[in-house]
Amino acid sequence: MKSIYLIVSGLLGCVAPLSAQQIVPGVSADSVRLARSGEYLSVDIDLCLRDLDVESNRAVLLTPRLVNGADSLELASIGIYGRRRYFYYVRNGASMLSEGEQSYRSADKPDGTSCHAVVPYAEWMNGASLLLRRSDYGCCNTLLAEHSGRLGDYEEIVVVPQEPYFPTLAYIRPTAESEKHYSLSGSAFIDFPVDRTEIYPDYRRNTVELAKIQATIDSVRNDRDVRITSVWLKGYASPESPYAHNAELATGRTAALESHIQQLYRFEPGVIVTEFEPEDWEGLRRYVEQSNLAHREQILALIDSDLAPDAKEWRIKSSYPAEYRFLLQNCYPALRHTDYRIDYAVRRFTDVEEIKRVMKSQPQKLSLNEFYLAAQSCETGSDEFIEVFETAVRMYPDDAVANLNAANTAMQRGDLKAAGRYLVRSGESPEAEYARGAYAILSEDYEAAERHLLRAKSAGAELADEALSEIRKRKSEQTDNK
Repeated sequence: MKSIYLIVSGLLGCVAPLSAQQIVPGVSADSVRLARSGEYLSVDIDLCLRDLDVESNRAVLLTPRLVNGADSLELASIGIYGRRRYFYYVRNGASMLSEGEQSYRSADKPDGTSCHAVVPYAEWMNGASLLLRRSDYGCCNTLLAEHSGRLGDYEEIVVVPQEPYFPTLAYIRPTAESEKHYSLSGSAFIDFPVDRTEIYPDYRRNTVELAKIQATIDSVRNDRDVRITSVWLKGYASPESPYAHNAELATGRTAALESHIQQLYRFEPGVIVTEFEPEDWEGLRRYVEQSNLAHREQILALIDSDLAPDAKEWRIKSSYPAEYRFLLQNCYPALRHTDYRIDYAVRRFTDVEEIKRVMKSQPQKLSLNEFYLAAQSCETGSDEFIEVFETAVRMYPDDAVANLNAANTAMQRGDLKAAGRYLVRSGESPEAEYARGAYAILSEDYEAAERHLLRAKSAGAELADEALSEIRKRKSEQTDNK
């Protein structure tokens, strides 16, 4: 895999200038370039998508193809998805129409895009035609129509003597955790009869609300890899009664829920932790702020004031009686709730084969270090290797190390667009600066590459020297050729 991308940058070859003629409906091409370097062929196509319209429930797949007689090779596709088709794939977590494609929602597609591919060279490619196929799909991936157009004919592929430079990529091993801690949280709206603190499971919607808490606990309690460390409960009351009375209600109702859970599970002493808040003024403020009440700003000012809770309640009730009645009916019931959080620890995995099995079914159980252990057992640059780091960044989308390693795998497979997205969240470590330098090299932006690599070198990145030496040579060659 890695050797394919050793020729991503520095290729020069034959360019077929096009007059932006339409190749298939809605799509034209500005330029096409094929270049051979040793055992590989580089294909670059600039497509114009400005006139391509895709209906909401349709998708269009554009696929470049090298064809010479009975021999052919399909390159990575470009997928343009109408609004409904696009969100169908996103919602269902499904892959797009083809593997490794560039995907765009129709409303967000660029006016133009560049297709770049590096493939092993074969003799039949001399004299091949480069075609573009447009495939239109509807619901259930049903093929509705196909069009094919010729991008160009090539009598001979130019052989480029210069070997391009691909920087060494540095993967970072995350710190191993002594114990992995996670949590699940939610809110339950337990209904109590007026001025009562006893829980009646069949009262109003209590069966459903109590089941929410129980289902959350069961989701981890029945897993042999998991140990529950705490069940945190915090009860709230609404502000319509005197504050002291609400404090008694919130305390008693939280204690009643603790007793209910303890009867179901019999946790060890100290596992269930409780708090209470007599009146949920923050919840009331959020509701009012998002409302369209006639005196919204005045009510917010009272909520934010330094008045005592009972005084606030009285001022709102007496000054704005219509709005108060609306809040009492539509907002206050939701302020009588219990927030809960289940904290749990997941055991460590050390066996690589077990880690790989867990990654397939329950990747959320794995730490970044465990993902790294799995990747070490794979051939660098292989599909399995890439899958490990891409799964890791899906599980830890905001982690700098996860994004840095994912950026490296994206560069390794030639997907600079994805690499750029990951690098935004890869932090400011020396390794991240080095990776940005590598990205700039592959983008043939040697000025930016030198800036990043100098920062990486000064911060202690060991690989920066080699890369700096190489790009300075490239910059010199670019200057000589002008």
